Amino acid sequence: MQNDRWLLPEGIEEILPPRAAQLETTLRRLLDLYQSWGYELVMPPFIEFLDSLLIGTGQDLDLHTFKLTDQMTGRLMGLRSDMTPQVARIDAHCLKRSVPTRLCYMGTVLRTLPATHGGNRSPMQVGAELYGHAGVESDIEVLRLMLETLHSAGIAQVYLDLGHVGIFRALASQAGLDAALETQLFDALQRKAKPEIASLLEELQLPAAQAEMLASLADLHGGQEVLARARVALAAGGEPIISCLDTLAAIAEAVDGMTGVSLHYDLAELRGYHYHTGAVFAAYVPGQGQAIAQGGRYDDIGKAFGVARPATGFSTDLKTVLAQVAAHTPALRGIFAPAGNDPAMQAAIAALRQQGERVIQALPGQQGAAREMGCDRELILRGKDWVLGPLAQT
Repeated sequence: MQNDRWLLPEGIEEILPPRAAQLETTLRRLLDLYQSWGYELVMPPFIEFLDSLLIGTGQDLDLHTFKLTDQMTGRLMGLRSDMTPQVARIDAHCLKRSVPTRLCYMGTVLRTLPATHGGNRSPMQVGAELYGHAGVESDIEVLRLMLETLHSAGIAQVYLDLGHVGIFRALASQAGLDAALETQLFDALQRKAKPEIASLLEELQLPAAQAEMLASLADLHGGQEVLARARVALAAGGEPIISCLDTLAAIAEAVDGMTGVSLHYDLAELRGYHYHTGAVFAAYVPGQGQAIAQGGRYDDIGKAFGVARPATGFSTDLKTVLAQVAAHTPALRGIFAPAGNDPAMQAAIAALRQQGERVIQALPGQQGAAREMGCDRELILRGKDWVLGPLAQT
């Protein structure tokens, strides 16, 4: 019988050298970036009660959450599959601040199903959230930080997709759609299934103006011209629609011209519709069908925790992001020290490590020497002093 005890579950991975070092180095750099923008680090628990974990997130997150029973209380618990609801709970219930609050986070999440066939079920989620400000300025700040995150991680070219769930919400409300019909139309719009959309709108027997506006969403995608087309096609929707389009225009103006960013609009993109409440955005890279980072506005998620605050944020899976970066194996760097407990040598080793050097001391009788241990220099005894020298040529 074949011994397969080493096998991991599908979609669950372990990270080995040197990729683990690349991931950790990038995490440190990103946390320093977030601190420089005023975002404070929080560390939510990996597991908590299910009713808290899923508040305000809709069915999608429920389907992606592993569940188990707490043996101490008998209550149902969940392993986090998204950290955003946890951070919202921290803002509303634990911090209880009245001022705008900027929080960032990083950690592994676990999902029952991968986002794509053969994909990863244990993403390394990194993100930032801004609570307590309802204006477009906070959306712009979060979006800029998302783009800076990708740039800092090594992504040079990003295709930015902008949308606004408030447009469909307003049109659905004006049309008087019930929840079931709204869901049907939502699903068809996501697939841009125009014949299905037309058939559904015909069955609903909506006034011509309302039907035309809803149908037009499937065609309102593309470059800068989309907003101008939308202002004409959706004019009958009134102020709620105009306000959404003004928000998108302000966001676009703020990021227009940023190096390595190509802007695209899609007014039928309703990602996280039951979760988000305003502008939504996603970043794509060439050759990758799924977004590598996404976010948007999700006001009042903290209401269930006692404080309804406006909120906007983004998240990304750092494993996915780094998979898009060209593999780079750094040159060997390290100092090899011989075995032994000579006080002078130990003092020299300690001083070098204090300076940030990587020092590996040989173990008596070990196999392999300096080069095999990833070192490019060695400690050499000259007279009474231990000094750095190049590796001897072999």
